[in-house]
Amino acid sequence: MRSYLDFEKPVAELEAKVEELKAMGARNGAVSISEEVGRLEAKAVQALADIYAALTPWQKTQVARHPQRPHFVDYCAGLVTEFTPLAGDRSFGEDEAVVAGFGRFQGRPVCVLGQEKGATTEARIRHNFGMARPEGYRKAVRLMELADRFGLPVLAFVDTAGAFPGIEAEERGQAEAIARSTEACLALGTPNVALVIGEGGSGGAIALATANKVLMMEHAIYGVISPEGAASILWRDQGRAHDAATAMKITAQDLLRLGIVDVVVPEAMGGAHRDKDAAIEAAGKALAAALAEFDGLTPDEIRDRRAAKFLDIGRKL
Repeated sequence: MRSYLDFEKPVAELEAKVEELKAMGARNGAVSISEEVGRLEAKAVQALADIYAALTPWQKTQVARHPQRPHFVDYCAGLVTEFTPLAGDRSFGEDEAVVAGFGRFQGRPVCVLGQEKGATTEARIRHNFGMARPEGYRKAVRLMELADRFGLPVLAFVDTAGAFPGIEAEERGQAEAIARSTEACLALGTPNVALVIGEGGSGGAIALATANKVLMMEHAIYGVISPEGAASILWRDQGRAHDAATAMKITAQDLLRLGIVDVVVPEAMGGAHRDKDAAIEAAGKALAAALAEFDGLTPDEIRDRRAAKFLDIGRKL
């Protein structure tokens, strides 16, 4: 069953009427309702197009968090063949919030890192809602170092509200682990490309997204803090999250204009959750194009381009 967001209520009502008419027609084949169904379907499509043509940053935040939006496991299954996940940080333990391993992307061997939120209640608990602990980032560092040793590009799929803020994570060095992961991204002599597929939250995201190319899905968000967190700090009122979302410039379109991200990957009308296959296909094309830009470059040239990219952000802003 399709899940609708609050601002999609007009579309939900129209599509419910369509389903009701189709059920009525199935029960009574003598009554022709195809013309009415077609009219309502066209009206629903237009309503959806009108809504998504004028989404506010807060509405985009809701789309980025949609429970039926494709997650890392969907992108990995659709884009990476022969994927072999590796577990553990060789220091403390395994963290399933970060799924990492090696596979082939369009026939090319690659290292794949992804933050997985989980699609069911059981999976969300197992993956800790995509909020990594220190061992998750240390596992990412371990795999990036392996990728660098064997000359493999790194693909990172970012989707997290932020790093896990629990006491045990702080006790095990959360900030240091994020810093080490960011450092490992910058030190890679092979190209790395990051794609924000849902939420790119704070240091939890930048630890994997310090890449040669940073891509974002059309309705993803990327920022230093959640809109609710910013509203709590600035106005002591989470109810003003919509104001914070607008002020923070967290949408893909704003970040492309500011030069923070390099490419915005289009989604189907109504968001990636309405056509997962189309979103995954578009992501694959964008990732392939980004990787191709670094073919033939030396490790030093790749590092220099990555460093220049992030230094330029500070100079431009």
